[in-house]
Amino acid sequence: MYYNQPLLLEMGHTYGATAGRAGFIAVATQVGYALGLLMFVPLGDVLERRSLMMKMYGAVAVALVFVALAPSFAWLIIGSVLIGLFASVTHVALPIAPDLADNSQRGRAIGIVMTGLLLGILLARTFSGWVSKIHGWQTVFIVAAVMNAAFVPLLLRVMPKLPPKQNLLYTDAMKSLWTLFRTQPLLRESSILGALVFASFSCFWTTLAFVLFSHYGLGAGVAGTFGLVGAAGAMVASVAGRLADKHGSRWVITVGTLLLAASYVLLWGEERAHISTTLHLIALAVGVIVLDIGAQMTQVANQTRIFGLVPSARSRLNTVYMTVYFSGAAVGSALATIAWEHWHWNGVCYLALGLIGLAGVRHATGVRDEADHCHPSKEDILMEA
Repeated sequence: MYYNQPLLLEMGHTYGATAGRAGFIAVATQVGYALGLLMFVPLGDVLERRSLMMKMYGAVAVALVFVALAPSFAWLIIGSVLIGLFASVTHVALPIAPDLADNSQRGRAIGIVMTGLLLGILLARTFSGWVSKIHGWQTVFIVAAVMNAAFVPLLLRVMPKLPPKQNLLYTDAMKSLWTLFRTQPLLRESSILGALVFASFSCFWTTLAFVLFSHYGLGAGVAGTFGLVGAAGAMVASVAGRLADKHGSRWVITVGTLLLAASYVLLWGEERAHISTTLHLIALAVGVIVLDIGAQMTQVANQTRIFGLVPSARSRLNTVYMTVYFSGAAVGSALATIAWEHWHWNGVCYLALGLIGLAGVRHATGVRDEADHCHPSKEDILMEA
């Protein structure tokens, strides 16, 4: 999903697209991912999960080849949607973690899996940035296709069969998504908060390549390297899970949101400072680390608390949460592209801080006693039946 973000300018040049149009390649992938979360992740409560994951990994590989060979910008957008659609396989896998852990270790288990997922998100940018410098951006997607295809026989060999916990029709699972959203206030709060946070996070990563090129004349390789810098922030995911187990999710979300706001103040301030390019890049790197720490703390805490709501519906809970979450990312990327076109980096930072402010308001007015919302209500039990 994230290979394209450092490559937006190069991909745009191939098809004669402006920076503004190229930004919608990233938007298309995130829209596809949101659709995939809505369509495919509920199948984790309906079908045997190993077989489902194998099919989706194979489909991701085909979509990656499709993008590498896209004959026009329109087909590139379609291929990007398909990549996002089938890459939602990650969230078929994620709910397996709390299934395998005791409730007291739920946050830690989610944190471990999220560390791997988040490292993939960030290091994908590093990989694509440097591979594209050597062999061109199309090679990035061909290599990625080979790597994803390799998971099909790997899963068959090493993963046990994972049947669903209950007999449930796909149509009933889809209908229950709205019931879960309607009857679980903590799920609604977490979804909206997560969407606002990820929208602000996407503002930076969607426009980073534009900033580095326009301000410093730097290309995709350097943009990708910032993914490596951000990986240091991603390592906090497992720590965030343990903190959520110890102090509660609200405490972790409060700290994470404050760090997000601080990161954008730093990122905005460094661009306006009259310092050398080297110091600018160092300040930018520090801002990226703080940004990623804040985003990962918020994400892990949100998922820790939603997975405690209805244990037998974890795939569907994750579907609701992640669909709203990635819809926020798509909106954030789209708005950031528009903000860059009209107001450049100042506009992007103002937009991101505004989104974080809205997240803070939603958090401050949210559910206070989470213990009252961590068990299924009578209505939820009837819904499951």
